[in-house]
Order: sequence, then structure tokens, then C-alpha cells
Amino acid sequence: MEQIDCAVIGAGVVGLAVARALALGGREVIVLEREAAIGTGISSRNSEVIHAGIHYPQGSLKARLCVRGKQALYAYAQAQRIAHRRCGKLIVATEPGQVEALEAIIVKARANGVDDLALLTQAQAQAMEPQLHCVAAVHSPSTGIIDSHALMLSLQADMENAGGLLVLQSAVARAECASDGIVLAMADGTFLRCVNVVNAAGLAAPSLARRFAGLQPEWVPTPHFAKGSYFSLPGRSPFSRLIYPVPEAGGLGVHLTLDLGGQAKFGPDVQWVDSPDDLQVDPARGAAFCARVHTYWPGLPEAALQAGYAGIRPKISGPGEPDCDFLIQGPGEHGVPGLVNLFGIESPGLTSCLAIADQISEMLLRSDEKSRYNR
Repeated sequence: MEQIDCAVIGAGVVGLAVARALALGGREVIVLEREAAIGTGISSRNSEVIHAGIHYPQGSLKARLCVRGKQALYAYAQAQRIAHRRCGKLIVATEPGQVEALEAIIVKARANGVDDLALLTQAQAQAMEPQLHCVAAVHSPSTGIIDSHALMLSLQADMENAGGLLVLQSAVARAECASDGIVLAMADGTFLRCVNVVNAAGLAAPSLARRFAGLQPEWVPTPHFAKGSYFSLPGRSPFSRLIYPVPEAGGLGVHLTLDLGGQAKFGPDVQWVDSPDDLQVDPARGAAFCARVHTYWPGLPEAALQAGYAGIRPKISGPGEPDCDFLIQGPGEHGVPGLVNLFGIESPGLTSCLAIADQISEMLLRSDEKSRYNR
């Protein structure tokens, strides 16, 4: 049976970032990806936004890792020449009753260490974005966009240059957890003994964790799938910044984001679905998108939006329930030596990927030191 120090399951942006951190730390690392390419799941079906860290509860992992990850991601993208732009965003109140919510957003952001927000008047916001309709806005200058696939390729290259290995079309069927290691049973019938395993399987992480014999079921949350559809606008956007409405239940509302070529896309909305494979965009949803976008961009031409793509948020809280924090479970929580499970790594997972990776690397280092001490 083959043996290795660290196996990372899932070659999305978080899995690759974790594998890179472990490899750069001198670990023997293999990344196991069930698909034929990297980043085909959540990592390729999002807004590609570098978030500032504004909306998350104070002290939460989402808040701390987003703020830390944003700084690390900008530095990494600049050093590696990964296409990105610190374009900024405006969070807009389209009616007077929403201005108080903007003020609360600034207070929450400051508690998270984001102190560069500014409350703008209608005139100030429209001077920045002439086609915007609002009564007031919050400007977040540190919000940006990034080429997520180029980021993943760079993370993969760093990992491989440090001696790590990526194996595609390599699905994990189940695992046996014991005090002396974790044996992964692969779908092709082979076995791999690992000292450490990081379950970064995204939408499949809970179902995979349930197939880890030795991990108690109560440590595995119930997955919920929140589909978000995107619609695109042909041609170049009239906006140079991202435009977000005041947040709504279940998400940040139908917002306008940009790609690096200047084209606008709108979304995601929130649609609870039963399957993570429900990725078809219903063109009929376009009318509702237009109605919501018209609240902050009245100049959007009727029927201009085209169905784009959809993604699934890997929620661990269901409809009507408060949003859950990132759930990063290590041996200190569930008691299984060498195992780290990542659950509910939704937005701002992309922004936080390098900070998540550092946290897991430190977690496994502490676990190794404890194991050596106990021996």
C-alpha cells in the first residue's frame, strides 16, 4: 500500500491553497481530484470577487480569514502577476429607509478591521458612477476582482515546484480512520495510507466525511444547496466599480460585478435546490433580475440580460436559518488524528484561501507535535 504524509481531497482554490502551504512547509503532499481538471466546481462558478471583509459577524472565521486573506491575496497576485484589479465597490441604498443599514455596515466593517469605508451622498456616488441610482452609498476601495483560474494554476505550480503531486480523476470512495493513520479507499480499488488528510471536497465534503469510518456522525453537518444564477450583459459595462444593493436574507442580493475585460454580470440570486448538480440557469428568471437591477440602474435596457451560469453555495444552514460560519474541524474537535474537514466554505472562501491554508498548516503542525509528545 502506498503511503504519504498529507493528502488533500479536492483541487478547488481552497484545496490547492492548502496543498501549496503544506508543500512549502516541507510536507509530502498529494492532491486527489475526482474530476479531469482543477477548479471545476465552486471555484469556477462564482463572482471572482476579492471581498473586503465587511458583512461577517465580528470574530467569526469568515471575518478574520477574509480580512487576512484579502491582504495575502493581493500581495500574492501582484508577486505572481496574476490578473486582478482593485476596482472597489459601492453598496447602495435606493430608498431613504436603507441609509441606516449603510451606517450599520460601516460599524460592522470597522469591528472586523476594515476601516477604509466611506459613506457617500447621492451626489458623491453619482459622480463616481453617473448611471447609478441611489440616495446614498458606501464606498469600499479594497474590494476587487481576480482571474480565479490563473490563481489556481499558480497555486498548483507552487505546490508542484515544492514537490507536491496532483492526481486528477482520482475519486475517494471511503476511508478508515485509526490512531496510526487514515487509509483512503479510492474508487479505482487502490488504497493510500496517509498521516494527514484534508477534506476540501467543497459541495461533496459532508457526504465524503460520512464515509470516513472512525469519525462520529455528529461531527458531520447536513449540507444545504443554495443555487445562485448569473445573467450577463453583452458589451462593455457602463460601470467601473462593483455595485451591490443593501444585503438581503440568504445573500448579498443581485449585484453587478465585472470581469477583467470590463463586461458586467449580475447575480447571484438565492434558490434552494435539492442537488448540487442543479446548474442550469432558467432564462425565465431574467425578468426578476432586471426588476432588481432597475432599482439601482434604471438605464438597464429591457431584455438586455442573457442567461449566464449558475453556482451552488455549500451551505451548512438551511432556508430561514442564520448563516453558519466556516467550519474548519481538526483533531482538536472531532478527535480523529490527522483529519481536517472543511465544511461550509462558501463566500468569502476565494478571498480567504491563503489564510485558510495557513490556519490548516498550523493546525496540522500542532496535531503532529501533540502526537509526538504523547508517544
